[in-house]
Amino acid sequence: MITAAKGFRLRRSKLYRYASDAIDHGRQYAFRDRKTKKRNFRGLWQARINAAARPAGITYSRLIEGLKAAKVALDRKVLAELAATDNAAFVEVVKVAQNALLKKAKAA
Repeated sequence: MITAAKGFRLRRSKLYRYASDAIDHGRQYAFRDRKTKKRNFRGLWQARINAAARPAGITYSRLIEGLKAAKVALDRKVLAELAATDNAAFVEVVKVAQNALLKKAKAA
């Protein structure tokens, strides 16, 4: 337990009781924040996709709906990367989504 507290300051690295408490708290925060990190990145990706989709004439929710209708298996991380780095490819993805939405509307 003491070896896991290496780098902690003062009593937290030298005395077993304080080191044990510090390690326990640190592991709790690490577990919690791994989940929080995923949540934060998903929000960032959604914002990036929406910012790139609006000039293309579609909203984020309609884009995702169209991609699901077209059975396109790109996740939000990849879409956000396309939106940020390769605008031409993102516009093509938007066109695919829009075409799928048109077909969906005609079928209904």
